[in-house]
Amino acid sequence: MDSKKIRKSISRFLGWLGLNFCSLIIQAMPQKWLYNFAKLVAFLGYMLAAKHRRIALESLRIAFAGQKSEEEMRDIAKNCFLSMAKAGAELMFLMNKPALMKRNITIEGEEILRGALAKGKGVILVSAHFGNFPIMLGKLSLEGYNTAAILRHMRDMRAEKMFEQKRKLFGIKSIYTQPRTACVADSIKFLRNNGIIFIPLDQNFGSGGIFVDFFNRKAATATGPVVLALRTKAEVLPCFIIRQKDNTNKIIFEPAVKLEEGSDSADTLLRNTQKLTTIIESYIRRYPAEWGWIHRRWKSKEGD
Repeated sequence: MDSKKIRKSISRFLGWLGLNFCSLIIQAMPQKWLYNFAKLVAFLGYMLAAKHRRIALESLRIAFAGQKSEEEMRDIAKNCFLSMAKAGAELMFLMNKPALMKRNITIEGEEILRGALAKGKGVILVSAHFGNFPIMLGKLSLEGYNTAAILRHMRDMRAEKMFEQKRKLFGIKSIYTQPRTACVADSIKFLRNNGIIFIPLDQNFGSGGIFVDFFNRKAATATGPVVLALRTKAEVLPCFIIRQKDNTNKIIFEPAVKLEEGSDSADTLLRNTQKLTTIIESYIRRYPAEWGWIHRRWKSKEGD
């Protein structure tokens, strides 16, 4: 094992220890201390996680060049760290408190979801790594909706197991992107049972995706939601969770997206993936601190 792999292994192990330590502290503390603790974690994270801070600022400069000042972008980056810390603290605090979770999260547009499910073809929730999306899924599951999420495997299997256990506590089914054939088969089966599948469409998808405009720059994007919708006739609903000023959260369902037919299959995928990406971008523009800027969204380039 070379020195780089050793450093990564140590870093992941320390991260896993930190997650467990924070989880123990959070579950033991009164709720009134929760967000002050999250502020401390966010401050330390922003100061110490130099690589992620740099990625966040680079991403913000790509997205808002000529639109926001350097000071404004630094404020967004700091608030992004705070948003992630609050989301993590809430997840750890609420995982054994279903009644409190149900009270602290409201739903706007639930009639849209019910109407989509009434068609019996399943629902694809298109969203992003935005706000506290894990507890959004937990809330939907607690409200009686048959909910699954399509996820990438985490690089650290210890952390993977930890979060998998939390999803199981909420009754959320995990469908992993690899192996691909199993992912597609499980997703189709779940939708045909009139289930709800959450698919975040905001991460770099490398050579397996198509390039669409995202903040006026081409970004490699997965076509999974469009492909699944075309195959199953499931409804496609954009869905986001927004933190309120009092630190409660609101889930918002947008009206179902009607898929457009292109000149050929490739054009159909491009048109509709762009349409969904544009909706995601609109929410990030409205609530920039809620999105995970620490991801290299534009890492892949056309022609690579």
